[in-house]
Amino acid sequence: MSARRTRSAALLAGVSAVLVFAAGSPAAAGPGSHVSSLQAEENALAGRVHSASLDLYALDSSLAAAQSKLTNLRAEAARLRLQQVQLAQQISATQRMLTISQQHLGENLRLMYEQGDTDPVAVILGAESLDDAVSTLDGLKRVTDQSSGFVVASALAKHRLQMLRAALSTHRARIASAVRAAAGTTRTLASARADRLSFISGLRAQQQLKASRIQQLEASVQRAEVKSTTLTAAVAASGPVPAVVGDPSPAPASAQSSGGRTLVVSATGYSLPGHTATGLPVGWGIVAVDPTVIPLGTRMTVPGYGEAVAADVGSGVRGASIDLWFPTVAQAFAWGRRTVTITLH
Repeated sequence: MSARRTRSAALLAGVSAVLVFAAGSPAAAGPGSHVSSLQAEENALAGRVHSASLDLYALDSSLAAAQSKLTNLRAEAARLRLQQVQLAQQISATQRMLTISQQHLGENLRLMYEQGDTDPVAVILGAESLDDAVSTLDGLKRVTDQSSGFVVASALAKHRLQMLRAALSTHRARIASAVRAAAGTTRTLASARADRLSFISGLRAQQQLKASRIQQLEASVQRAEVKSTTLTAAVAASGPVPAVVGDPSPAPASAQSSGGRTLVVSATGYSLPGHTATGLPVGWGIVAVDPTVIPLGTRMTVPGYGEAVAADVGSGVRGASIDLWFPTVAQAFAWGRRTVTITLH
């Protein structure tokens, strides 16, 4: 392909739609297929956003339940702490009562011993009458029983309170463990909820990006359609194609076949990166043609190249000649310039 040739590009309405080639063809997708692909991706993102939103609702419900459970457990733990404080006070009071009872018992026994009234035989022998002896013995027994009763009652109360304190401590330990577990669950759910919110935010940002790219591509296609119409009209108004001195391109020769119209053309390989003049990307299957010979948007089969579409024009492409795009210069040189019989669809 001549390096002096200045390339321009144009697409007719619907060119982007016909840039989808047969299965197994290496042809690159055009803007229309890009739009379809982006729309499919946008729909997939919408589905993922919906699924993630449902997950978020479930997490919200679980988090609310976990927070409620944690609040209740903390209230129970506070109640148990108060009970434990009150129980400690009761145990302390009972301990003081036990100490006092023991002291009273000791004092009574010591007093009776000092008075010599602890021996029943001595009491009976020293009494002036039997009634006096019985009354004295009853008094001794009553004092002794009362003091002993205080000691026993205080000891039993202390024992019950200590048992209650042990049970309360065990219960409080279980509640504390449950509080820690509930707090951990709440933190995990809150973290998962934050991650899900971030994930949904990212998906929605991708949706917005896809929608923006779709709008840009659709606007680019519309501009290409307008420019293609303008270029086609300009080429048609320029009159007959002038002869090119030294151009080995064969004269147009076409025939009708069962698979479409055939045309003998001179095909030249080229490799230029970037975009066409319409802003659409070049790619495998993009063919530059003379639109007075091959209308833009025409599908074709090129032997040795594959499926292609007339999607570009150039000042050096005149008459029965076409330019085929290749991804590398080496491939373009390997193709070179050759005469082929193409089939137009």
